[in-house]
Amino acid sequence: MSPDQSSQPMSHWRQSLHTLNIPSFRLFIASNAAFFLAMQGQVLTRTFLAWELTHDEMSLAYINIAFAIPMLLFSLIGGVLGDRFDRQKIVVIGQLFVVANESWVLILLLTDSLAFWHLLIAGVLGGTIVPLIMPARSALVYNLVGEKKLGSAMALSSGVVNLSRVLGPAMMGVAISFFSIKGAYIISIALFTLALFFMATIHYQPIKKNYDHGNIRQDLMLGIRYITGYQPLLVCVSFGLLPMLLALPVQNLLVVFADLVWNVGERGLGLLMGVSGLGGVLGSFWVASRGERTDRTQLMLISTASFGLLLIVFALSKNFYLALIPLFLANAAASASQTLNNTMAQILVTDEQRGRVSAFMLMAFGLTPLGVLPMAYLAQLIGIQSSTVVASVALLVAISLFYWQSQYLKKLDTFVTSKLAANQ
Repeated sequence: MSPDQSSQPMSHWRQSLHTLNIPSFRLFIASNAAFFLAMQGQVLTRTFLAWELTHDEMSLAYINIAFAIPMLLFSLIGGVLGDRFDRQKIVVIGQLFVVANESWVLILLLTDSLAFWHLLIAGVLGGTIVPLIMPARSALVYNLVGEKKLGSAMALSSGVVNLSRVLGPAMMGVAISFFSIKGAYIISIALFTLALFFMATIHYQPIKKNYDHGNIRQDLMLGIRYITGYQPLLVCVSFGLLPMLLALPVQNLLVVFADLVWNVGERGLGLLMGVSGLGGVLGSFWVASRGERTDRTQLMLISTASFGLLLIVFALSKNFYLALIPLFLANAAASASQTLNNTMAQILVTDEQRGRVSAFMLMAFGLTPLGVLPMAYLAQLIGIQSSTVVASVALLVAISLFYWQSQYLKKLDTFVTSKLAANQ
């Protein structure tokens, strides 16, 4: 390898980290770090609480459905809000409600009054708030860094989110061990409050919208027509749904692996979730290290297929510690695929539609917990390991059919490059 080639990855890294020289983006990353650290930590605490209260796989599905259904219902409205109003203010107001929701659960814990149905209500409230603010949060990246640095900024933002998947469960696992579940909730509320502070201190110039708004229904229909009428974007968004719906729901059932397959308890669950997040960090930062290269589609396909294959290896592993290796690599592949997919979608879309397109992509995350229901039901029938293999095979078949049927998917890099050239 020549010196120029060996120095190229480091050059990409410097280019990616250069986005942190933008003060508003630094505050955005700090807010993301605190917000998602708390949110990912709460995945462990709520999963642990639900399992302790019921010891029933279906209770985990119910918790996720309580979050998923309102997310699906309100995501498009969140997209409209993100295109109508100041995106920063939307996120700030929404995070105030997040703090209130978590504080309510903490009060129930402190008074020893928490029941499973309280967790369901908290899930519904969280599932309503998050989709109203996440499209604005995602679209805000473009407003802070611009199109030329979008790929690097998206990868770094994704890396921070995935890093929280490592530190969040680990932090909450330690907090539960030393301070009880109540201490874990106090820490999460403190982090949510810190995220609110960072977001509120961002200063930027919102992009002036160049079209007149109708009512919410008209804006919703306009967004739907935009996505369905622009085939490259429709293909990009649709492909991103596949792993979310078919295989990623396994992540929400890791507690079953920990308890019934390897009997490693809550510390083992924390390790499984931490390794998953660490793999996600690797995948995101690997994409960031590539800089703004445009050969994304093939890597997205390979990464998505690798995710399915590695998940099968994980499910069939007999030893807990050996299973951590394919789980780590599977999440690295899934993160790389998602980051590449999100970046291409953000490049293809116009800023007037960015919030609504981000909302459609957020709905994919709503499908992930919704996909836990059939996964949990199948796990009860044939076991969690066999159901994971079935889901992974379904993902591989879906990828093959999608690639075989879609000419737009094969040419997606060309459309992205043309859009970048047109905007220069």
